[in-house]
Amino acid sequence: MVKADLVTLDGVKEFVVYTGLRLLMLLATFGIVIGIWLLVAGSANIFVAIIIAFVVSGVGSYFLLNRPREALAQHVDARAARASKAFEQMKAKEDAE
Repeated sequence: MVKADLVTLDGVKEFVVYTGLRLLMLLATFGIVIGIWLLVAGSANIFVAIIIAFVVSGVGSYFLLNRPREALAQHVDARAARASKAFEQMKAKEDAE
């Protein structure tokens, strides 16, 4: 029973950490973009600031969040391999019958 609970939570921590860091980076970048825009121009276009923050945080997360992204990718790959192995076992069992 405990093992089943651990299997369903496998990879959740990595997903939450990576997603949380991406959102935090997006919000921080948005704050910086709005702050600079307000200092320079006095008023800011929120939609354009969101687009700029999205692009900048995406590029930044590619370089800065490599380790959490790799951990998530390894868990996804391991889970896919387990699912594929289970499918092949079921298929072989079905063929044997």
